[in-house]
Amino acid sequence: MAEVQAGRTLGVGIIGLGWVAGEHIKAYQQNPHCAVVALASHSREHAEAIQRQYDLPDARLYTDYQQLLRDPRVDVVSICSKNHEHVPQSIAAAQAGKHVLIEKPVALDLAGLRQVERAIKQAGVKSQVGFELHWSPYFQSVHRMMDAGFFGPLFYAECDYFSGNWEKWYPGYSWVKTKEEGGSALPAAACHAVDAIRQFMRSEAVEVFAYAGNFTRVMEWDPTVLTVVRFANGAIGKVGCVLEGNLKYQFNLRLHGPKGTLVNDRFRTEYLDPGLEGWAQFPTVLPDTPEVTHHPFPGEIDDLVDAILGDREALVNIEEGVRTHELMFAAEQSAREGRPVTLPLPG
Repeated sequence: MAEVQAGRTLGVGIIGLGWVAGEHIKAYQQNPHCAVVALASHSREHAEAIQRQYDLPDARLYTDYQQLLRDPRVDVVSICSKNHEHVPQSIAAAQAGKHVLIEKPVALDLAGLRQVERAIKQAGVKSQVGFELHWSPYFQSVHRMMDAGFFGPLFYAECDYFSGNWEKWYPGYSWVKTKEEGGSALPAAACHAVDAIRQFMRSEAVEVFAYAGNFTRVMEWDPTVLTVVRFANGAIGKVGCVLEGNLKYQFNLRLHGPKGTLVNDRFRTEYLDPGLEGWAQFPTVLPDTPEVTHHPFPGEIDDLVDAILGDREALVNIEEGVRTHELMFAAEQSAREGRPVTLPLPG
């Protein structure tokens, strides 16, 4: 395991220099305990361009990520590569004793997920899984409303991840649409909605049933998935995923409890009755765009750095990330087999 002396700056290596990597670099640069010291890309020319763009003259450049992992200056690795590369790179990083931030998804199947989980636990390194919406100001406001009892114990929740016309806005469309490199709808994109419903229900899923379809053939995998979830506390939820068709990005959240209801940035609560006759609305920063510059990466990275320096677990460590991935893989299994699937998954 990487050992960090008190007061020492953490050396950071970035593996994969695509769309999301720039936000990781900027977040590490904002953290006073970090320095980006290494970049790995299949293209030396691209790595040099990123080095110039983010003013990293002292960063070493690699075209082989294994060489980056052998760099003694590197303490922490962000894995920002294509989806299908996350498993071997995460395992190698853990085995090299590097703390690791793995962009979603950790893996495209259960076997790969188990391999990464085992490698991280055996190495004893700190881990963070890339569900950065945990640090969304909107999410944090909703959690505070829940803590204050605005809604009471939730009995129903919905979370939707809708995003079409990928070929027009996503630079990784050519590979993410494939089964080999992109995987499938929930790991590739709607995992954020799956993770969100787990967060807000504050109870683990025990059974899922899902339907899936591919109606436009813009992806090799089924871009439309409807998942119904039963939780251990008896509550029920729904995750909607539509990644095809002519639609604008939407991340919808609906929560229902005996004392109140939330629908995106509107709510009702007994605390404001009888003065509240309709909906109350609170100004907030909604997660209403897929653009990565809008996402709260600094909070995610600051939490990992604090976990390393304070010798604690990160908020979304591999164990927490595994639970969200298991729910996704159970939903995919349900859609394939046409039956409910019980959680947790075996293994």
